[in-house]
Amino acid sequence: MTSVDRWQLPDGIEEVLPAQAATAERLRRRLLDLYRSWGYQLVIPPLMEFTESLLIGLGQDLDLLTFKLTDQLSGRTLGVRADITPQVARIDAHSLAQEGITRLCYAGSTLHTRPKSLLASRSPIQLGAELYGDNSLAADVEIVRLMLATLEAAGMGSDITLDLGHVGVYQAVLACAGLSAEQEQTVFDALQRKSVPDLHLALAGVRPEAAELIIALVDLHGDDAVLANARELFADSAPGAVAAVDALREVATDIHRQRPDLDIYFDLAELRGYHYHTGIVFAAYVPGHGQALANGGRYDNVGEVFGRARAATGFATDLKALLALVPAEAATRGAISMPDSDDPALAAAVARLREAGEIVINCLGTDPDPRCDRQLSEQDGQWRVQAID
Repeated sequence: MTSVDRWQLPDGIEEVLPAQAATAERLRRRLLDLYRSWGYQLVIPPLMEFTESLLIGLGQDLDLLTFKLTDQLSGRTLGVRADITPQVARIDAHSLAQEGITRLCYAGSTLHTRPKSLLASRSPIQLGAELYGDNSLAADVEIVRLMLATLEAAGMGSDITLDLGHVGVYQAVLACAGLSAEQEQTVFDALQRKSVPDLHLALAGVRPEAAELIIALVDLHGDDAVLANARELFADSAPGAVAAVDALREVATDIHRQRPDLDIYFDLAELRGYHYHTGIVFAAYVPGHGQALANGGRYDNVGEVFGRARAATGFATDLKALLALVPAEAATRGAISMPDSDDPALAAAVARLREAGEIVINCLGTDPDPRCDRQLSEQDGQWRVQAID
């Protein structure tokens, strides 16, 4: 191993150096304070858990993203969390087990076996909020508004596009086709890629009317005219899809009441998290950033695997992705240099300054720390702050 190899990090794993780390911490605190002001209580799940609880019920995608190792105490398989959402669901269902509505938030590092997209980090810092115990559209609207408020707090409020979908549309249309499990997977893959030729191949032998409905999903994206077109298309053949379309319209209307200028984009073939989402799904985008900055949706009954089915909706974002787009903050004041002395009066002066938010750095050599633009000097028995010449 060469000296170069010793300091290299794995692909997709990065360190956060002082200036950016300070910005990240300020933003993390700002967002957690935002969630607290909305009534969301902070939880801190463990970095790893037994895979039986960490992965159950959330599909193969999360399983593939999760690093696994053997616990030397129990011999059981542990997983390093790739997503904090299932951990919070476990906390709600088992550790807290409260009646009524529970609002929880979190912030913590995760680890992925592979990046979710070409430029994504394999070690995201995931922040999010989850609302349990209410299956109404009002709960979905609250979570979407909190997601938008998150991006506003990060300085990206004016250029957000909200992408809305509903897995109930696909579920209702698929139910009309009577596909096998293998066919369903092939159709799902083709629809995610919006590949009409592959859909025609996958739906060979399916009733033409049912196949046409599935293929029509590819083009059902755009402004609110999409909802009217979908309602007309599904009115006679897929009433469940109509109910999902109406839910989308209601959510969009409620959000527009508070944010009339928000750009809302509908995508009825959006299948993000299809294997565990049960209703509305949503994501937020900004110009110049190809991936969603935040996303979420309804995932009712995920707590059932922990012995307590609960209505649930929530969202998550990656603090590192936000950092790349956070507007530059104004330069903060420098620091104050203090002499290396045991003088009690000096110690008292330093304590007051630090309590007031100043950075005071002990001068261990002849020159003060380069960050210092001021210094503590003794004058007439008093320690005073002066500019460094």
